[in-house]
Amino acid sequence: MIRKNLLALSVLIALFSCQKAEVKRKASAPSGWEIFEAPVKASLRGLAPVDEDVAWASGSGGTWLRTIDGGKSWEFGVIDGLDTVDFRSIYAFDAEKAVAVSAGQPAVIYKTTDGGKTWELKHQESKAAFLDGISFANSNRGYVFGDPVDGKWMILETLDQGESWKSLDSLPEAAEGEAGFAASASSLLAEGDQIWLGSGGSFSALYSSADKGKSWEKIKNPLIQGESSQGVFALTSLGKGRIVAVGGDFLKENSKKGNLGLFDGKEKTWLQTQESPEGYRSGVAYFPEQDWVITVGPSGGDFSKDGGLNWLSLSEEGFHSVKLSNNGKAIWASGGGGKIAKMKY
Repeated sequence: MIRKNLLALSVLIALFSCQKAEVKRKASAPSGWEIFEAPVKASLRGLAPVDEDVAWASGSGGTWLRTIDGGKSWEFGVIDGLDTVDFRSIYAFDAEKAVAVSAGQPAVIYKTTDGGKTWELKHQESKAAFLDGISFANSNRGYVFGDPVDGKWMILETLDQGESWKSLDSLPEAAEGEAGFAASASSLLAEGDQIWLGSGGSFSALYSSADKGKSWEKIKNPLIQGESSQGVFALTSLGKGRIVAVGGDFLKENSKKGNLGLFDGKEKTWLQTQESPEGYRSGVAYFPEQDWVITVGPSGGDFSKDGGLNWLSLSEEGFHSVKLSNNGKAIWASGGGGKIAKMKY
């Protein structure tokens, strides 16, 4: 009996300790950014954090860089000697494997399997292509999207970790003057069988496919639109069909007008928000561990503790992109002049 009582007491103590540890992990608010001294001055719009220690970035001048020690040191280089190409999209599987995608010409997709030492060309599109973003639904299946060609969006799919790419058979139609934005390569979002795509320009929409791109629904959104500088620049998922879209007008960095949309995928409606981020925002990420939405832009960043209904200032530090790590434990950001950081909380 004594042994049973001691065992029960041990279990209770263990449960209590776990609960205390869980409480300790919760923070009232982010406390800013830990900014690292990266060895490059490129504009870093491509960002792919793996965990708290491993992160990749890419950008102008063909630049790639990687840390495996939480930002203390960096390895870097130029992808296949393409020093005039802007690689605005990157996705990392781990510390050794990553896929990088150019914006503009040549429209190319490269992959490394040796930590960036060598890069192999996996796909090249025509001179009409402009590739805007990348997203993986799982470790094998991913998508790259580009501006419309002949009235239809360009959407490429891989089923083998980026080794090969082909166009989806069913491509949604775009309005004249409608385009994507590669400001943070994050206006495409794949999760499970669902694909979301946010657009801008003459018309701003949220495209939705619930069957891996076999069929599509086009939903007009409340973000500012009508000019080539306006629309959706980034998407993130809160789960259960809830999507946060951010953007605005990149020519008006401090304007809050039409820079936010919250979409309820189950009800298929846009929710009424209370406050908006403090300016044009090019990146957004959901941090499930703290239940925060983080958004960034060149004029600063904001965070929300209620799913995007209200926003508070996070920092005046400007960034292009913000991403949740693959393991869900860290938020990283990247920007101009080689700026790269990890969120503190």
